[in-house]
Amino acid sequence: MPHAIAPPANAQPATGHRPRWWTELPLIAVVYALYSVGRLLVRGDVTTAVDHGLAILRLEQALYLNAEHPLNRLFTSTPSLGIPADFAYASLHYAVTPAVLIWMFRRRAALYRSARVWLMNSTLLGLVGFSLMPTCPPRLLDASHGFVDTMAQYSAYGWWGQGASAPRGLSGMTNQYAAMPSLHVGWSLWCGILLWRHGRHPLVRAAGVAYPLLTTVIVMGTANHYFLDAVAGAAVMGAGALLVKPVTRFADRVKAWGAARSTGPAAVLFTAGPPHGAATAQRPVSGAVSATAPPNVSSGCKTSPGERIPGQRTTSADPPGTAVDGASAGGADPAATSDDAPAAAR
Repeated sequence: MPHAIAPPANAQPATGHRPRWWTELPLIAVVYALYSVGRLLVRGDVTTAVDHGLAILRLEQALYLNAEHPLNRLFTSTPSLGIPADFAYASLHYAVTPAVLIWMFRRRAALYRSARVWLMNSTLLGLVGFSLMPTCPPRLLDASHGFVDTMAQYSAYGWWGQGASAPRGLSGMTNQYAAMPSLHVGWSLWCGILLWRHGRHPLVRAAGVAYPLLTTVIVMGTANHYFLDAVAGAAVMGAGALLVKPVTRFADRVKAWGAARSTGPAAVLFTAGPPHGAATAQRPVSGAVSATAPPNVSSGCKTSPGERIPGQRTTSADPPGTAVDGASAGGADPAATSDDAPAAAR
């Protein structure tokens, strides 16, 4: 009889759940909507934002940090650098981040949830920073501080006006004083770390290193952020990474609580699908029999001592008088019970 092939001894069961796009998309959309609306609600007054911007500038001067001025002068005097930098500032932030999230969803499904939770944690922490410290970016300071708004200077080449990366006429729909922390830098760092850690091609890993560095240069050269804004953006991403495990555990408890109290279609929102690969790992092979335990042919039936089931055979390895299940014939004549005996003797 054919036996089932046992799985390798070092095989590990899958523990992650395959993400479902029809639940992921609404969740991401809701979080981003809350973030966008929150930015508008915590604008703060302009005077406070300008004071915070000047305080950051003075702190950088005290620390002998002044990368913004030379980069801004370079981008202002060199259109071949300033124009691409403005396009990058106005688009990559909203294109690369979703692309990396989709890449994780499709190619690294077991790690996708942690990556998504990390991004959401950091984004909401950034919103807290905007609330507590509205900050005027360098480009909106008085011209006496030596900064030029490259987005306004090169606005004829792009879709933006004088309202940062917002399309013309929609600058009122964005909070221009949400400079601290820089989520342009924070999100690019998130993308870079994921590309570096999980990319297989050397070019993908190189892009993971170059993208956050290039973004940091761009946000300072276009006078949209201070260097300390970029540092704060990286710090926010670090804090968001530390919160991944506790937030995930809390979400699992909420999901379990909701699944226990939900019925019907609503239960789909709280019940996770089977672990990826578990369906094939646990499904028995049709017609296969375990290689370690022989089938129970008696099906619970018992015989009296010395009674033999009609047609029962013994194996050549068993001593005479022993049935397949190892039970003795109970004192019966070995010659009478052996298959090798003549029929008249049995």
